[in-house]
Formats: sequence, C-alpha cells, structure tokens
Amino acid sequence: MENAPFFINDAIVFGILMIALGFVFYTSSRKDGFWKKFYSVVPALLMCYLIPSIFNSLGIIEAETSQLYFVASRYLLPASLVLMTLSIDLKAIFSLGPKALIMFFTGTIGIIIGGPLAILIISAVSPETVGGVGPDAIWRGLSTLAGSWIGGGANQAAMLEIYEYNPNLYGGMVLVDIVVANLWMAILLFGIGRNEKIDKWLNADDSAITNLKNKVASYAASVTRNPSLDDLIIMLALAFGAVGIAHWGADWISAFLLNNFDVFNDKKSALSSFSSSFFWMISIATAIGIILSFTKFKTYEGAGASKIGSVFIYMLVATIGMKMDLAMVFDNPGLIAIGLVWMFIHAALLILIAKMIKAPFFFLAVGSQANVGGAASAPIVAAAFHPSLATVGVLLAVFGYVVGTYGAILSTILMQIAAAG
Repeated sequence: MENAPFFINDAIVFGILMIALGFVFYTSSRKDGFWKKFYSVVPALLMCYLIPSIFNSLGIIEAETSQLYFVASRYLLPASLVLMTLSIDLKAIFSLGPKALIMFFTGTIGIIIGGPLAILIISAVSPETVGGVGPDAIWRGLSTLAGSWIGGGANQAAMLEIYEYNPNLYGGMVLVDIVVANLWMAILLFGIGRNEKIDKWLNADDSAITNLKNKVASYAASVTRNPSLDDLIIMLALAFGAVGIAHWGADWISAFLLNNFDVFNDKKSALSSFSSSFFWMISIATAIGIILSFTKFKTYEGAGASKIGSVFIYMLVATIGMKMDLAMVFDNPGLIAIGLVWMFIHAALLILIAKMIKAPFFFLAVGSQANVGGAASAPIVAAAFHPSLATVGVLLAVFGYVVGTYGAILSTILMQIAAAG
C-alpha cells in the first residue's frame, strides 16, 4: 500500500482490533433476529479474521507499520498454548489414531505436487506467467512458496538461499503467500461452522475427537470454580513465566546451534530451519504446558485457563487478519492464479483422501494448516473445534518444520522440470 494507513499508533490499532472482537462476540451472542441468521451462515471466528482485513484493505490500519502481530505471535501464542494444554490428556491425544498424520502428510504431498501441476496448467493458458530465465525464473520464486507452505518462514528463507531467486522479485512471491494462504485459511474457518455437515458428507467417524472433548469438558466441570484474583494471577504467572522460559530457551538453543555447528549457519542446509528461535519457542512452550498437565496446576482449567488462552488466540486471529489486504488479489493476477491453482490441488487431494479414509474435517483442516499456516495458525484452527485440541495443531506444525525444506526441494525439482517442459 503506497499511502500510510490512517492509524499507525499501535495503542489505537489494538483498540480498534479489540472493538472489532467485542462487536463480533456481542452480536454472535444474540439469540434472535438478524445476527442469529447471519452467524448461522458466517462463523464468528471468520468475522474476527475478516473485519481487521477489511480495515487493512481500506487503509485504516496496516500490519507492516504495526508490531501487534509480532507481540501476539511471540507472547500471546505461547501463553495460550500453555493455558490450553494445562488440561490436556496426552494419552487421549495419541488415541486419536493415525488419521491426523495421514491427513498432514497428504497436505504435504498436495503442496509438493501442486506446484508443478499449477505450472503445467497455467502454462497452457499463459506461458509467459511461468517463464523467466536465470535468477528471474518463476520456478525459483515458487520454491519459496513450497518452503513456506510445507514448513514455515525459516524453510522459506532456506529455499530463497538455495535457489537464489532474484531478491527484487521476491516481494511478488510474498504477496502470493499472504493472499492465497489467508484466503485458504478463511475458507477453512468458514468450513468449521459447517463441521457436522462436512463430516456427514465425508462419512467421517469423529468419535475419538468427541471423546477427547467430552473428557476435557467433564474434567473441567469437576473442578469448575469462580476464579479468584489469586487464580487469575497464578494462571497468568504460569502462562507468561512459561513464555519467558520459552524465549530464554529458544534464544540459547538457537545461539548454541549457530555458534557451534556450521550446518545450521548454512541457509542452504535442510537443517537450517532448526536454528529458528520461533520453532524452539513454540516447542518449549508446548512442552511446558504438557508437563504442567501432569501436576496439580491442571486444576486451573476449572478456573478458566483455556478461556484465557482462547482470548489470546482470538487476539492473534485479529492480528493475522490485519495482514490481509483484499485489494492485493488484483496486484499480480498471473502469480495469484498459480497460487490459487496450487492451493486448489492441495485442497482437492485432502478432500479425496479424507473421503477415502473417512477422516473428520478436523483432521483435514488442521493437517492443512500445519503445512500452510504452521505453528502460528494451526493451533487457531484446532482450537476453533475445541480449546483442548490446540496441542494437536502444534504437534503437527512441528512435523512441518521437520519436513519443510526436504519437501520443498522435491517440489522445486518437479517445478523446474515442469517449467522446462
């Protein structure tokens, strides 16, 4: 956006985002009239995402001039993971069965083959869109998308180093990443509002998920109490104390790896993503939450631990929505078309396999976001089904970091072949 946004003060922007969230929650709580009909069609979570994106598109606010997403993803996200993991039953998580992993790897395969197939399809209509030579070759740029959509930002940076795409053109790929990934997330959030209908169409057996939700709900009911000031302070101490430990541990591990092993300094190495402090921060915060779930602190679920965690998650959703400029869809239609075809192939494969193995929509949505969205948005989608399921999103997103660079390299090799053909 060429012009500066109307509001650049983060205090004001944060106020706008909170008013938007308050508006959504107030109107969605209405039990009759227009709003009841509206939210029967449009999920409340989707509105928490779309309203900030509309403000961004109108030039009222802008993510690039704000630090709110950084604060939400680095402070509120790990805090929410701790609070929502307090009551988790790890054994019950693993009892969900292999379908979660099957759908995750299906999503990964969809990204790997989606890129080359998108090049072949678009080249039949607009050959110049998928052309370019040397550092300007489109397939080199698309390699960064593969890295981002299988793993995350660290994998994306690794692919930029490995295939040496023209840095002056890289902004166009970032644009495709933001637009297509966010549009797909919006579709998934919309689908969550129709979860039962989709599961029925998929002939899915969601009994394991239902049992896990019921188990957490029954435990919460057994320890429910009106939270005192002591409870609230202790829960925030656990959450943000863990955030501090997670940041300290992440910084130490990242520095240790970079200072002692050359392979982690080499951005062309598949192991370079493991030097990402964000990866370690999310992993450590989740581990702390899991450890706390085996202690007496688990009873704080009854005082509303997961509700506070959900508040942080919704704040994160609003800041993610703020990154989406709806007008950007028209900035580079050729590249956007490649991204849309690519994501369609990813989605189609997920739906096909989900239908074949009768996997619930939960596994489809979280498996996809663990690839495309990573550790920032996979827990959001998982928690939208139930706060107790956020950990599933994180665990799958960690797999994304592990396979991200390898999968992206394979996809890029196939894209190079497709572009040459």
